[in-house]
Amino acid sequence: MRIEDEIKQPIFRDEFQKAHINLIYTAGWMQLRQAAAFKPFGLTLPQFNILRILRGQHPLPATVALLIDRMLDKTSNASRIVDRLEEKKLVTRTVCPANRRAVDIRITPAGLDLLSRIEESGALRDTGVEQLTETELQQLNFLLDKMRSSAQDPT
Repeated sequence: MRIEDEIKQPIFRDEFQKAHINLIYTAGWMQLRQAAAFKPFGLTLPQFNILRILRGQHPLPATVALLIDRMLDKTSNASRIVDRLEEKKLVTRTVCPANRRAVDIRITPAGLDLLSRIEESGALRDTGVEQLTETELQQLNFLLDKMRSSAQDPT
């Protein structure tokens, strides 16, 4: 559906404003779809993101700093998310033997199993991007990368 119809705004100041609003609206739309997909598995999007990062590190440990650096949502509280995942027995946290101030975080077999079940369920496929061709996806990725490469980091 066109952005004009979604937000009931038939006229935009220019294509820049329309693209900006469309991008923000679409990001929120995708986050809502993903939140709904993860809900039956008892996960939030940031929790899924941390499990995904830890699976990529597996069997090596990660630190909270590494998780923060690699998270999709930089405003999420990684320590609190790890606390929740540890309560669910999806990750373990141990003091690093080489640096007693650091904590090693690892995904558990239960965490790996949960990620596999999520992927097998098809929950990650219903995001809207499956409507695009391979060429369109490459173009979209190029344009999104181009946007970020020209913008200043707000932090």
